[in-house]
Amino acid sequence: MNVPPIAPGKLPLVGHAVPLIKDRLAFIQSLRAHGPIVRITVGPKSLTVVNSPELMHKMLTSQADEFTKGLLFEKLKLFGKDALPVAEGKPHLRRRRLMQPAFHRQQIAGYVNTMRETVQPYIAAWDGGTSLDLKTEMQLMTQGVVMSTMFSASPRRDPAYEILNSVDTVFRTAIKRALLPVSVLERLPTRRNRKADAAGTALRAAVADIIAEHRARPDAYDDIVSLLLTARDESGETLPDDEILSEVVGLLAAGSETTAVVLAWLFHELGRNPDLERRLHEEVDSVLATGPLTADRIPQLVHTRRLVSETLRLYSPAWLVTRKAISDVSLGEFSLPAGTDVIWSAYALHRDPDLYPDPLRFDPDRWLPERPQPPKGAFIPFGSGKRMCMGDAFAWTEATLITALVASRWRLRPTPETVRPVGAITTHPSSLHMVPELRRHSIAGTAR
Repeated sequence: MNVPPIAPGKLPLVGHAVPLIKDRLAFIQSLRAHGPIVRITVGPKSLTVVNSPELMHKMLTSQADEFTKGLLFEKLKLFGKDALPVAEGKPHLRRRRLMQPAFHRQQIAGYVNTMRETVQPYIAAWDGGTSLDLKTEMQLMTQGVVMSTMFSASPRRDPAYEILNSVDTVFRTAIKRALLPVSVLERLPTRRNRKADAAGTALRAAVADIIAEHRARPDAYDDIVSLLLTARDESGETLPDDEILSEVVGLLAAGSETTAVVLAWLFHELGRNPDLERRLHEEVDSVLATGPLTADRIPQLVHTRRLVSETLRLYSPAWLVTRKAISDVSLGEFSLPAGTDVIWSAYALHRDPDLYPDPLRFDPDRWLPERPQPPKGAFIPFGSGKRMCMGDAFAWTEATLITALVASRWRLRPTPETVRPVGAITTHPSSLHMVPELRRHSIAGTAR
């Protein structure tokens, strides 16, 4: 049996915990130098890291049925054990088929006007010259988009902020528990565990109010909550209330986090690249010169789309994704015993110099059609295969739209702080404050 090698630097008792704690992202990136598959340990816990894009592709596509979603997704069941993002096997397939129509491209085109009308008040409320916590602003904005398009809801800023804090708390808890060397620690009545439980309860309570409103006025809504309330399982029964609640909570959490951090990073890079910002403003001004941003105008934002692509590459939110071998598995030349915990990192993959020339340079023009493109399986910001994120087209549209609407009105200027990537549930900026400056020749009025 050809077992993957242990990565260098393992210490007695703690294994590779020290570099993992010191800088998760740098450590995960460094593992790519040690072969297509390598093992690390955190205390008594062993993790197998897949580095090869070819083997990642096999694991996510042709060999997907040989793995479950693994450690991280087990911990994300704080949102609900049956929600689509964490479901397995036949329940996952049934739920995905049920919800897929809400994410068809034609349906997403119908969301664009709602997205625009949701985002515009957030942008208009900014105070020129006053520093913004950009990640939080983008989280509130993307959370608002998910709630308006998927749930026909629009909470005021304070309740929305409470929901956001609850989501953040649950996400932070999940990533810490996934990396804990001993799972029994998460069951202790510590302050952190009590806080996570309280956040989950608060989040479910907020969503329960949305569901209750839909039940009270079923004819007033036509959205994904309505779809779940009227859905029937294979026996003809409606879905239990707890499953509906878990599904809506999972959608709310997953649907706002990824796009928000991508947007925060995108404007951070624009603040450092005036030429790219100028090109964005020229494109947006041209596309929006004759009217508001609508679904038929989104494809005209080609430079904007490349900015999103390059941000998804350089700051891929998926710095850590997990799988677990169901039975003994052969992956490439290596053998993985049943129960092996596997991790892979799109963040590390997308920064590999063997796949991307000058990988640390933010260069949206690398996505021009005349430029050499990365090999198949080397750009997977939303995963691949049958468990690929169902909301990828929604996220592309939302990120492009928000980028254009912000750029139509504001320049975002950097502040004198050090900004570095942090491996949380996604790849967060350590701290990111920017100052909005109203564009003198903006076309914000027509962008509405």
